[in-house]
Formats: sequence, structure tokens, C-alpha cells
Amino acid sequence: MVREINWIGLAAGILTLAALAVSWYIPWWQLTIGQSLIKINASPVNTNFGIFGTQLTIPMIWALNLITILTFSASGLIMLIYSLIPAKPYAKHLLGFSWKKPLYSVVSFAVGLVIILLLAGHFGVYLPVNGSSTVTLPGSIMPQGATVSALVSAAFQLPFYLAIAAAALCIGARFYHSQVAKPLVVPDAPATTS
Repeated sequence: MVREINWIGLAAGILTLAALAVSWYIPWWQLTIGQSLIKINASPVNTNFGIFGTQLTIPMIWALNLITILTFSASGLIMLIYSLIPAKPYAKHLLGFSWKKPLYSVVSFAVGLVIILLLAGHFGVYLPVNGSSTVTLPGSIMPQGATVSALVSAAFQLPFYLAIAAAALCIGARFYHSQVAKPLVVPDAPATTS
């Protein structure tokens, strides 16, 4: 009897955990203002801010990062467990828990980033999503109507693309589940006559 394995789910679990590990050290998106004057490292796992080289962490954001770390870890581990036993009666519940988490993380991060950039644009500060530009703070938000210009660069980093790939594989594992969850049919042995 050959045990069925959801190979797509196995790859999704491994990639989810790899994306989590890499995201701890490298942000999903990084914004730099000036020559390292202000640096924003954003990811659901480790978001921090640097001003003049000093790292700042906001406790509420740190708590949200911790929740994401735990959720991402659980998702990756449960996807691995599910992948090894996809035909078990409870396997669909394991899959149901684990396949959505990376997708939700990627979508919520992208939506949050777009909302923040739109809010900044509402105040006349147009930050790049990916690339570099010179940003001028309008006189309406500066003291005494002064204007300030600075070179701003932003870029998506490797962990963001790993998380997208993990989410895609998780979706693939969900669709592939019907193929591996079928009960194994063992042909009857031919009857022998004596």
C-alpha cells in the first residue's frame, strides 16, 4: 500500500516556513528617505523604523508581528503534517486551517501598504511603491510654509516574493487535495480454485 502525499502541499509548507525565516531578517518592503536618514522596514513578521541609524519599535506593531509569526509558523507546520496524511478523515480540517494564512498575510500586507501610500498622497506626499524619486513635502504640512525635498527609494524584497510563491503553492495544494484524498482502491485478489 503506497501512502499518498500532497507534494504541492509539502512544497507549500516548506516555502511558508522558509519565507517566515527569511522575513525575520529581511523586510518585505523597504522605504529609505535620504541617505539612510529614515528607513522603514515593513513586513508582517518584523516591522521597524530607523531614524538617524537608531532603530525604533512600536509595541503595538511588535505584538501584531508576533501574532503573524505564530500564525505563519502554525500554518507552515500544519501544512507539512497535512501533506503527509492527506487521505485521513481530519486532513481536510488541517488543510482548511493552513492554506489560507499565507494568502491572507500577502493580501493584507499589500492592501495595508496601498492604504498607507494613498493616505500619504492625500497629504501631498507621493511615495514610490518600487523605485526612487524625489519627494517634496508641501508647505501646507511644514512649519511656516517651508518645503523640504529628499530622495526616497522603495523596493519589495525577496521575502515578499517568497510569501507570494508560498501562497500560490498553498492554493495549489488546496485544489490538488481532491486528487490525493481519494480513498485508495485495492483490487481484489483473483479467486483461486483448488
